Amino acid sequence: MQLRHAALTATLGLAATSWVVAARQMNGMDMGVATRLGSFAFFVALWVSMMAAMMLPGAAPAVSRRAHASGRVRAVPLFVGSYLAVWALVGVAVYALYRPHGSFAAGVVAIAAGVYEFAPLKQHFRRRCRESAGSGWEFGLYCAGSSIALMLMLVAVGVMSVTWMSVIAVLVLAQKLLPAKAAVDVPLALAIVGLGILIVIAPSSVPGLTPPM
Repeated sequence: MQLRHAALTATLGLAATSWVVAARQMNGMDMGVATRLGSFAFFVALWVSMMAAMMLPGAAPAVSRRAHASGRVRAVPLFVGSYLAVWALVGVAVYALYRPHGSFAAGVVAIAAGVYEFAPLKQHFRRRCRESAGSGWEFGLYCAGSSIALMLMLVAVGVMSVTWMSVIAVLVLAQKLLPAKAAVDVPLALAIVGLGILIVIAPSSVPGLTPPM
């Protein structure tokens, strides 16, 4: 029991610290859809901080279960490290593919993210992300599959925005900890699609989407 509590405390503490680090690194860099990522080393370090901040609170129950099942202290950092390594690889792909873009592209990505919420594949990954996993790598793959569309929406609308980061983090946390319910999930998906449409037709009405003239 002490090991589980220690693992839980350490995981949430790392997440809290990562929020502070990410917010400081992102300060002054948010330019909405025109945001630039900086150097590869800077972005990867920032991305890992972001993922630790956003993803570890929802992963805390899985980390606690892993600590209890293994009974070994060293299993916890290995599990967390493997989990974050999956998201680090996602960050490498984002850096390779990302370009400053227009509001139309951001809107299309948001619409696609909303549609993905209805996909059976999304539901499969979300369910597996709530279950026990044999390794942090396996757990990371399931959770990345569940949250990838929301993360791509974050990248599209404002990858350096603490506000958007916070909104997406809340959605990811809720989906990790709460069972799927159509009464909640369907309106949420429709709201994301609606946001995407709004971005396409009236980007100036979405705060922080476009850089100030």
